[in-house]
Amino acid sequence: MAEASTRIRLCSTSDVDWDGAIRVEEGDLTLAVFNVNGVFYVTDDLCTHGPGSLSEGYLDGHTIECDFHNGAFDIRTGEVVTPPCMIPIKTYKVVIEDEHVTIEV
Repeated sequence: MAEASTRIRLCSTSDVDWDGAIRVEEGDLTLAVFNVNGVFYVTDDLCTHGPGSLSEGYLDGHTIECDFHNGAFDIRTGEVVTPPCMIPIKTYKVVIEDEHVTIEV
């Protein structure tokens, strides 16, 4: 039997600049919320290679480059795009409810 998902409200859609990102801490989660041309994506904020915060990295389309060692990930899938990162980042299913970014966990 499948577990029921829980929705967590992270922020208002207006909190995240167009083609920008913010860091959101919710419970024990530290997340990066991205707005790419009005479409929202959420990943873990911590780079899998080092202490870099992805929400403070360089966003180019769907690619976030960590500002610590310049490794990069695809924010849609979490897959590594550029080394030295080797481990994908976790991504979350995003649902927009009443102009708020929520995730399903």
